[in-house]
Amino acid sequence: MHPLIKSSLSKLNFALGRNPKTEKTEDYRKFVPEPYKAVFTLSADFELAWAWRFGKGLGDPCQAAIKKARRARKNMPELLELCEKYNVPVTWATVGHLFLKECSRENGVPHPGMKRPEHFENGYWKFDEGDWYKDDPCSNHKDAPEWYCPDLLDKIQGSEVEHEIGCHTFSHIDCRDVVCPPELFRQELQECQKLARERGVELKTLIYPAHTVGNLEELSKSGFSNYRTNIGNVLGYPVKHPNGLWEIKSSFQLEWRADWSVDYHIYRTKTIIDRAIQNNSVCHFWFHPSFEHEYVEQVFPAVLEYLNEKREEMLLTTMAGYVDWLNEKSPVAVKQEAASVAS
Repeated sequence: MHPLIKSSLSKLNFALGRNPKTEKTEDYRKFVPEPYKAVFTLSADFELAWAWRFGKGLGDPCQAAIKKARRARKNMPELLELCEKYNVPVTWATVGHLFLKECSRENGVPHPGMKRPEHFENGYWKFDEGDWYKDDPCSNHKDAPEWYCPDLLDKIQGSEVEHEIGCHTFSHIDCRDVVCPPELFRQELQECQKLARERGVELKTLIYPAHTVGNLEELSKSGFSNYRTNIGNVLGYPVKHPNGLWEIKSSFQLEWRADWSVDYHIYRTKTIIDRAIQNNSVCHFWFHPSFEHEYVEQVFPAVLEYLNEKREEMLLTTMAGYVDWLNEKSPVAVKQEAASVAS
């Protein structure tokens, strides 16, 4: 489809209220605490170079991944400053390898103790040759800052805002059951948990790399409380599954769209926030810190400023913070509470 046609259809569906899809329930107080009219959470897929090293259509995927990592590093100080200015918390879903200050090869092999996925292909990546860790520089955060970021984690933890550090697996794997054996998934989470504990962090939230949801029973057994899904954009309510995990539905991705004006970016995002309040919904935005600087400079400040203005009507919290409230309110595992939600 031609980009202009796609953009026009997107704007039309938005104007007609079809995107995000709106769920409705009269019993919204199960999901929205008093005295608020809505709940807002914001997550970031924090991955630096780990995400796109097997990306399709990128020519040299590793170099493209490094370029994105450098842009994320450039954006991060400004993003954190904006979050502090407007007191908006973020769930920073962090690739576990980024916790490391350094790593090295053993007998020429990176991370020999870590299990590897078999070769696979999905909608975003094509891993069809070589070792899963072949691009790992096995260096340190000063010489290869695209692959490690203890310095940025220090800034997140040192912020005046109560951010959450979440999990994005150790090496940004495809987590689908058909690709990822339970033992691989379990080890990836355990390595992240070990590194997080060294920072005094308990990981509760998993953001699946590239939306590859899978191994949900293992996720529950590993002590996580929630995860994000991206099956379309939804203004609605979380789902508690029988295994105790809460599913948080994405409402909108914050990113720079070249065919949208700055004013339209801001208008659309503010309108989604307004719709959440009017509908008594849970609203979840997400982004990559590697998005174009135009967004950081021209759109993101207006979004956070508007959220700050709406904080008396909308609870601004982290994913884990929100789920902690849900579990305290409903501590007993239940079947899908959102079954009563009518689209």
